[in-house]
Amino acid sequence: MMTSFTHLEAALLIAAAAPILCAVTAVASWFQPGMRPAGVIGLSKVAGIAGIASAALCAYLIIDHGPLLSEGLTYANLGFSLRLDALSVLIFSMINLIAFIVLRFSYNYLDGDERQGVFTGRLAATIAGVQLLVLSGNLALLWFTWVLTSFSLHRLLTFYPERKRAVLAARKKFIAARLSDGALLAAVYFLYSHFGTGDLEVISNGMAELVTTGIPWQIEIAALCIAAAAILKSALFPTHGWLVEVMETPTPVSALLHAGLLNAGPFLVARLAFIVHGSEYTPLVLIVFGGITALLASIIYLTQTSVKTALGYSSVSHMGFSLLMCGMGVYAAAMLHLVAHSFYKAHAFLSSGSAIDVLKAARVSLPQKKRNPLRLAGSVVVAFGIFAGFAYLFGIRPAETPSFFALSAVVVMGVSLLLSRAAQFGTGISNMVKTALLAAAVAVAFFSLETGMSALLGTQVPEVSIPGASAVVLVVVLMLLFAVTVIIQMAAPGLSASPRWQTLAIHVRNGFYANAIYDRLVGALRRRNTQTAR
Repeated sequence: MMTSFTHLEAALLIAAAAPILCAVTAVASWFQPGMRPAGVIGLSKVAGIAGIASAALCAYLIIDHGPLLSEGLTYANLGFSLRLDALSVLIFSMINLIAFIVLRFSYNYLDGDERQGVFTGRLAATIAGVQLLVLSGNLALLWFTWVLTSFSLHRLLTFYPERKRAVLAARKKFIAARLSDGALLAAVYFLYSHFGTGDLEVISNGMAELVTTGIPWQIEIAALCIAAAAILKSALFPTHGWLVEVMETPTPVSALLHAGLLNAGPFLVARLAFIVHGSEYTPLVLIVFGGITALLASIIYLTQTSVKTALGYSSVSHMGFSLLMCGMGVYAAAMLHLVAHSFYKAHAFLSSGSAIDVLKAARVSLPQKKRNPLRLAGSVVVAFGIFAGFAYLFGIRPAETPSFFALSAVVVMGVSLLLSRAAQFGTGISNMVKTALLAAAVAVAFFSLETGMSALLGTQVPEVSIPGASAVVLVVVLMLLFAVTVIIQMAAPGLSASPRWQTLAIHVRNGFYANAIYDRLVGALRRRNTQTAR
């Protein structure tokens, strides 16, 4: 049961403090839009610090009192209400930490720009929208902030209107975002028409009853609309092209986008997890779109020569993987992955200017050796042995939690790459032992963190259950495709000189031309005839 704010009014003020101060900063930028706006920067600093303090106090409140829900300002059970629980406070804390860092970074990055005040205000408005989104306790507020964050982001992406590529990418993103808004609005309509309320707590409790009596068609459609909204919001294949083309935007925008705003899709699915989990078809949609996106984007990522473009495809892959995990029903692992990816990607973009120097310094000349199939196979066996052993120690059984075991298999494939390189280029047994110990540390960290995240989220997300036959078939096919991809990656150095391999690499580098097809569909390639216009 949720505890009312009736006797904890301070909790509402604490939770709302961060978005209110960000909104005040945005309004202040109207009066100080120019270079080095002392007032706007000062307010944004206060907002950043207040955000971290607010997240810490909110975490204390839910530990002390349990999940909290404001009574809110509503009409016909639709309106403004805030929800504090393990999931919302977890993502709220992550957003506030990243926002604080991005704001601080932007002060030096935009220093001397004639529109620094405008940029800081737009950045603060976007942060305020995301903060309210993750704290939403009502469908109406959830949809409003979903749209607000999209429009705020669009104003950031087009901050430099003279950068034509960024404007074209923003146009493509704008179209996908409006489709996403429409899909979520449809989901809100069907949920409200069935439950008669926008209160997320009431809807979650109602879904628990429907699971035993049968899911009506309105809920099935609502769940599919939720999945569609998340897929479009998080730039999954085939509408991913805009994300890898917005690299001309200021670096703070890229960092906030990849580390914060893209997470709205997986967060939406996790926030409405009981609806998605109760659907018969929606998990299959998430598995297909998430799996294909994760697989293709990770392959394309390996062929990119631009650091920022590679990071863009990396984000696409991670978003696909997060929604794949949601489709498999392992929501705790999806949120763990989301948080870890957000901090990694914020650091990656904010330090992208020095990435080339870091890569050069870290480059090591490996001896050219012929690939030994036995060593490659041995590395895979060792990786599976390590993970199987720790899975057994942590009480994970394939028959009881096949979805989580499939997720572990993906991690195993990544570890097997590490072991295969050590096996092929290692200089001795000591090097192999060190690599195996590193793989064991990865396994311990993975299972420990996932167990901890499951305990943290508790009843805010559905328990991991045995998926249906269709989901199992889809997951098995995806795992086989992932395995084939890893094997090809292991053998790639020996195939790089092949003309066919080089030809294939060109098609892969261009993303199999899916983005070009999307360009034609939305008209992004059209150019205005300026002479005719005149």
